[in-house]
Amino acid sequence: MRYCRFFFENQTHYGAVEDRAGELWIVRLAAAPEEDLAYRLEHGRATSGSPESGGANFEPMPLSAASLLTPVTPSKIVCVGRNYRDHVKELGNELPTEPLLFFKPVSALLSPGGVVRMPAASARVDFEGELALVIGRRVRNLKEEDWRGAVRGFTLANDVTARDLQNRDDQWTRAKGFDSFCPAGPLVSDELDAEAGLTLETRVNGELRQRGSTLDFIFSIPKLLAYITAVMTLEPGDLVLTGTPSGVGPLKAGDCVEITIPGLGVLANSFQPETD
Repeated sequence: MRYCRFFFENQTHYGAVEDRAGELWIVRLAAAPEEDLAYRLEHGRATSGSPESGGANFEPMPLSAASLLTPVTPSKIVCVGRNYRDHVKELGNELPTEPLLFFKPVSALLSPGGVVRMPAASARVDFEGELALVIGRRVRNLKEEDWRGAVRGFTLANDVTARDLQNRDDQWTRAKGFDSFCPAGPLVSDELDAEAGLTLETRVNGELRQRGSTLDFIFSIPKLLAYITAVMTLEPGDLVLTGTPSGVGPLKAGDCVEITIPGLGVLANSFQPETD
């Protein structure tokens, strides 16, 4: 199962995504996940179920041609810091003995192709390409061996960070929480084998800057989910960012960041100074 969320004929829709000769296509409209209340209100539905076109005359289209939205509508975004050894070393930090958690606000979400606004308050804005988990059911105190049943699928995210503010503040809320500081997408997929290792790459203006495997996690996905759900309840649609590999760095106005994992497409966003 692979799906995206996109804008078509003046309405938000979900679409089933398939690979056609090496290119990702939206092949049909799909049902909204249970957490997207706004979708159900927009389409006059009280509950999720079979897809409704809402009058849309949809024909298959390449994913690259769609007006994509973030594929998730989470109640919260939980992030894991310092989960790759090389990234810990490049920033001069000590290896954590337990997962380091922080939040990004939902207002930080940004669609694929959207423009990240670089705030005037920061002199250094960094990219951080990450694998993200999309939660599929309400879960608390999850056992490690049960993690697959709690994850609906995987997507890509960019944990954009105002590095100078992160280094200045005791807490990371400001550095990580600016509007547009969490691009996510372009799709959600449950067709990946995370335990076999997923290779993430990040390019800036076409130049490879990050390359890391989830096999290099300090804390595995099962351990992360068990740790997080011992603290808080995760709801359907919640997003969990799993950490970034080494290679992070500052960006300048006009830069384009592309994050990829095979099977998840390309999350591309440009960066421009904030103007309002």
